[in-house]
Order: sequence, then structure tokens, then C-alpha cells
Amino acid sequence: MNEYTGKTAIVTGGASGIGRALCRELARRGAAVTIADINADGAQAVVADIVRSGGVAVAAALDVADREAVAALIAKTGRLDFVFNDAGVCLQGEVRDMTGEHWRRIVDTNLWGVIHGATAAYDVMVRQGSGHIVNVASAAGLIPIPTQTAYTTTKFAVVALSRALRMEGARLGVRVTVVCPGFIETKIVDATPFLKVRSADVMAQLPVKMVPPERLAEKILDRLPRNPAVITMPWYVCLLSWACRLFPDFMEATLGRLVVRQFRKLRQQ
Repeated sequence: MNEYTGKTAIVTGGASGIGRALCRELARRGAAVTIADINADGAQAVVADIVRSGGVAVAAALDVADREAVAALIAKTGRLDFVFNDAGVCLQGEVRDMTGEHWRRIVDTNLWGVIHGATAAYDVMVRQGSGHIVNVASAAGLIPIPTQTAYTTTKFAVVALSRALRMEGARLGVRVTVVCPGFIETKIVDATPFLKVRSADVMAQLPVKMVPPERLAEKILDRLPRNPAVITMPWYVCLLSWACRLFPDFMEATLGRLVVRQFRKLRQQ
């Protein structure tokens, strides 16, 4: 027995990347998992994989930007012990090259998608008197990243939402944790618009190795029973976030300007 045996969980964005790793690890630890994703075939494939391994899972086609659809899925689940709001999209480029549609897509998915999932789950969990909401943000929710301004805007908002909701839910039995990972080895890059630059050139500039999503999933589930406010991984996320808090002007003048300068070299090419 462990903290997840016999529990129910919904994971949005569960068909790939961090979401898929969470679904597999939750099922391995005994939870019944609903894999929700806009990619219905991908969600079904993860279900098949989990069932073959002896786990319990079902798939649900879901666009997290659709508030009513999210609420309906959560309502029909019955008792809900965990919800992982993981679905997200990214965009790499300067604000001067973005359109309104770029902003709408990223805000609808990364911010409204989390709001829809968190608030619908919160209502259920308040009535139950228990439950844990886990919002997957990013290191970009703790460290402002130029050339990812739209993405970092949404992730900072997710961190703020999570920290504030955590305080409201504490005496109502509802736990809230926000996850802020650094570079994780997922396929999100394949679906990311790169504006005025080549994706391969940008990825070649990464200063650190990517972490497998399975390692992140294990860390998240290992730590959740202790009800942390924030989970970060790897080590540099914590270090850089503290530096941004303590020395914001210095970080802007060094790391921030370096990122912009390197990006603009690629943009000119």
C-alpha cells in the first residue's frame, strides 16, 4: 500500500511528455487514472499501455480551453483525489513577431486551461473535504524568460493562482501544489511555433541536459504526500529563482540580456 493505492486521478495533457509519465507512474502506484488530452488517440494509446501493465486507466478527449467540457469530465468522475493540470503549449519568439492569435492560443491553454481544471476540481474537493490539485507550471513561472514572454506570462500566473488557492483551501481540506520544472525531455518542442528562428538552432543553445519526464514524475509523486507548495527540478531552477528574487536587476542585466542577444543572432540568420 502507498498513498496512491485506490485513489482516483485526472491528468490533463496525459497523452505525452510529463502528463504521460505521471499517468504511468500513478497507475504503477495503484491509482485509477483518467487520461485527458485533446489528442484522443494518444490518450487511448497510454491507456492501452497502462492496462497491459496491470493498471487501471480510461481515456477522455478534452480541450482544456473548453470550461464546460472540463467541468463535465470532473463532475462525472465522482470522487476525485488528485487532479494534475498539465496540458500546455509553448512559443519561442519575440513579442514584436507575435500575433493576437499566438497570445490567444497560449493563454487559453496554459492559463485558462489550468483555471478551468483547478476551479472545477476545487469545488468537488471542498465538498469532499479532501483532495490535491497539482498545477504544472514551469521554471518560466519563477524566472522571467525573454523570447518566451507569452509562455512565461502564463506560467507566472499559474504559480500565483496555485499559491493563493493553496491558502484558501488549507482549512477546507484541499491541498494545492505547483510544479516548476526546467528543461524536460518531451515532444512539446515539435508543436512549438518558433518565430523568425529555426528550432534546431535554438535547441542547440541549451546550456543544460534535459531531464527524462519519468524522473520528474517520480519526484512529484514522492513529494506530494508532504504537501509542498512548490516542486522544482533540476537543481538550477531553485538556484536561479532565488537569484531572481534577491538580485532581479543583476539577473536582468546579465542572464536576461544574454538570452535576448543570443536569440537575436539566430533571428538575423
